[in-house]
Amino acid sequence: MIPDRKERLLEIHLNPIKLIAYTYIQATAGEGNDQLVDDMYSTPDGQSVVASRPSFADVVSINIKTGKINWRTPVEGFRADHMAVSPDGQHVAVSASSGNVVHVLDINTGKELGRFATGDKPHENIYFNGGNKILNSAIGNVETSMDAQWQDFTKGKRFITIADANTFKVLKKIDFRPALDKFGRKDLSNSVRPMVLSKDESKIYAQVSFFNGLIEYDLNQDKITRIGQLPGSSTIPSDRTKWVNDSRHHGLSISGDGEKLCVAGTMDNYATIVNRKTLTAGPLIPAGKPYWATLSPDGKNCVISESETDVVTVIDFATGNKVMSVPVGNHPQRVRIGYAPKDWSTP
Repeated sequence: MIPDRKERLLEIHLNPIKLIAYTYIQATAGEGNDQLVDDMYSTPDGQSVVASRPSFADVVSINIKTGKINWRTPVEGFRADHMAVSPDGQHVAVSASSGNVVHVLDINTGKELGRFATGDKPHENIYFNGGNKILNSAIGNVETSMDAQWQDFTKGKRFITIADANTFKVLKKIDFRPALDKFGRKDLSNSVRPMVLSKDESKIYAQVSFFNGLIEYDLNQDKITRIGQLPGSSTIPSDRTKWVNDSRHHGLSISGDGEKLCVAGTMDNYATIVNRKTLTAGPLIPAGKPYWATLSPDGKNCVISESETDVVTVIDFATGNKVMSVPVGNHPQRVRIGYAPKDWSTP
């Protein structure tokens, strides 16, 4: 995913500002490493993979047969983060986490079609309403060590942005802070991490910083309707600065029928299937710092990445049991379902 690594590193080292940003990413979000790929999707024809590259502050499309770059688009600021692909497969939305914008690109050419402003450190993107709207959550300054509850004010402007996917006009902003306060949970962060929509798109299910649980937010009523606490581990560090980028739980997907949620309990070292009606956990599946969860093509399984044990694990939504684990590369972060031609082989 980095055939141009030498070229990019030369560009970075010749620019003092880019070099500072590059080393900052290594020391914070990268946990001492380069962040070479954050998110990735197949193109509609399965011929290429589109990836966001945090350390290089860009998005690239790479032909999976030749290994060559089709196009490269730099993002605003110094770091590219989460992406989402439109339902028709033609557009890709990418968060520019230090630029506080979401770029929408043509997936075939990399041309920017538009952008919209967000809160601080835009994170996850979700297309909804038939692909006509984009939901973005801004997580704030999760890379800092100002993690005590009284230091929450240092984390920046954290809110959800809903934008028109065609005009890129911001339609609505949702701040979880007043909603949490009204629900009686002033202790919880308003930094929305992974999130999913209910099948009818009326509710958001979200994880927030430092919390082992789920928040249900009703989009029609504009309020939090339920909060479900999930099991916690007795071995989790009491020092919150030791938690991965403010994450307690980081990874969430919803079954194809909309009845079950799959939770990656990052710092608690488990994954579990949660009943959406009761917000209660099923069997706890041991996992090494699981950091993402996604849905299998048939909607019947959850796929998680175990960042500490370097495997991708499949969990059955119906039974809550582990199906299998597959070894992958170092520190798997995002996991997406991709497609390739039947005759494809590694370049």
